[in-house]
Amino acid sequence: MADRWRDYQLLDSGEGMKLERWGPYTLVRPDPQVIWPGARQSWSHWDAFYHRSQTGGGHWEFRRPLPEYWDIHYDSLGLKFKIRPTSFKHTGLFPEQAFNWEWMTEKIKAAREKGRNVNALNLFGYTGAATCAMAAAGAAVCHVDAAEGMVKWTRENVARSGLEKAPIRTIADDCLKFVGREQKRGRKYDAIVMDPPTYGRGSGGEMWKLEDDLWKLLLGCREILSEEPIFFLINAYTARLSPTVIANLLSELLGGKGGQIAAGEVGLPAERDGKILPCGVYGRWATS
Repeated sequence: MADRWRDYQLLDSGEGMKLERWGPYTLVRPDPQVIWPGARQSWSHWDAFYHRSQTGGGHWEFRRPLPEYWDIHYDSLGLKFKIRPTSFKHTGLFPEQAFNWEWMTEKIKAAREKGRNVNALNLFGYTGAATCAMAAAGAAVCHVDAAEGMVKWTRENVARSGLEKAPIRTIADDCLKFVGREQKRGRKYDAIVMDPPTYGRGSGGEMWKLEDDLWKLLLGCREILSEEPIFFLINAYTARLSPTVIANLLSELLGGKGGQIAAGEVGLPAERDGKILPCGVYGRWATS
């Protein structure tokens, strides 16, 4: 998917760091997966470098003034996203997820061509890239994240992608409690996407722990699936979930509904040597 970005490129990786081009700016960020040696001595053209602290967190070093934020484009789907270097090294976007955006788009458009309306739910939705992709494909999307700041960022990405009039609900809420309320309301969804963290805190201070709460959430999600669901996608950036674990969860959850399950890694190829940087894992179920 790297060739479908106008403004993003993984340039190189090595020695615990990755060199990336985000629009007109080149950033260096730490990555725990990068345990192989590299050619960091040649990385002389960066604009911002994130230094991790031994006591946790870290800080950005800037070689030239950068704007507070800027935009990058994913041309394949006509999407535009706000990028901002945050205090936690992140930029507000995971470019490797374009692999899943394309897949969701294909499934939603196929259903729409058959005359179906598609209601989609994005849990732990972060800054809304998947929400924008599903809405652009023609789905009505409910986006839920516990952090009000991420929900606001999502609304900004929706506007940047020209989707202000699309049927998108953006909600700051605890995902587990939200799904429980949707059950009581009798709402149903044809597609569900989630990116559960290892630990988290809900909008009301609720604690989320993956081992204790994920299966409860999945069971709740099964109750709000429509009679003819289209897909169910689980992303993960936690070592607690491997592709096999996610596939097993989906099999237990949806084994009686037919369909197919696929699981694997998402990653990005580096421009310098083509080496794949593994970024996360996924598991997805679909009816076809």
